[in-house]
Amino acid sequence: MATAGPFQNELNVLFDWSKSNGLEIVMVVTGSILLARFIKFVSSRSEARLSAAAAIQTTDDLVRSERSKYVHAMVQAVGWGFTSLVYFVALVMVVLRLGIPITSLVAPATVVGVGLGFGAQKLVQDLLAGFFVFAERQYGVGDVIRMSAPGTLTGVSGTVEELTLRMTKIRTLTGELIFVPNGAVGQVANLSKDWSQVVLDVQVPIESDKSTAIELMKSICLEFGEDENWKQFLLGAPVVTGIEAILIGYFQLRVLVRTLPARQWEVARELRLRLLEGLDNANLLAGSDKSPIVQQVI
Repeated sequence: MATAGPFQNELNVLFDWSKSNGLEIVMVVTGSILLARFIKFVSSRSEARLSAAAAIQTTDDLVRSERSKYVHAMVQAVGWGFTSLVYFVALVMVVLRLGIPITSLVAPATVVGVGLGFGAQKLVQDLLAGFFVFAERQYGVGDVIRMSAPGTLTGVSGTVEELTLRMTKIRTLTGELIFVPNGAVGQVANLSKDWSQVVLDVQVPIESDKSTAIELMKSICLEFGEDENWKQFLLGAPVVTGIEAILIGYFQLRVLVRTLPARQWEVARELRLRLLEGLDNANLLAGSDKSPIVQQVI
């Protein structure tokens, strides 16, 4: 019974604290979680509306506008920023209600900040890189990009599904979702900005008549450029530039086609098929000497 008095007093103090500061802390934590979820809900709804609008626009205008890509990415970044701010404010409010003066945390925070500064350099680098991606509109949600080391053309290629200040999420052609910190990006090739271009190199046996092959390809390209089903995707008529190279047993002809952004692949597939069929029908790719058409896209 001798210890019942002090123990009871401690329980009373804890109970009184829980009714005041303790209850407020619970309310702050609960409120911050609910507010963060509300921000995520609003952000998701906004993204869904933008995606629906972009789908309608893509149907009408063939390509998604740069503004819609930028706005979509901004919605994601703003949502992420507000969520971080909510949790930071909640943390400060909890510290105050625990009775810990903020001024007393300045010195420890300075020491911890120096330590974290070295450890968080990568995070700061990611955030700064993400800021410039937004500010310079290098790419946005829905763009097809290729990330690689500077001076190389091999790397990660895919469609941007999500873009925040810290990270870019890319969906590859085979379905993988790749997470790339913005600070780790060496160089980015935007394959769907402003316009794209198809480059088709056709190898024809050296004994074939050069003029006949060139005129046939020009005829096929002219017919393709006037096809109403494909003309809407082109920014100009396909051009046969002539003989680009002479190889062992072959000479190489090149076709250039400028297209709407992100339409180069389907245009290349159709034009490649027509060229192969036309040259084959003219016996310019006869027998075992048939050679593939090499495609490049810009």
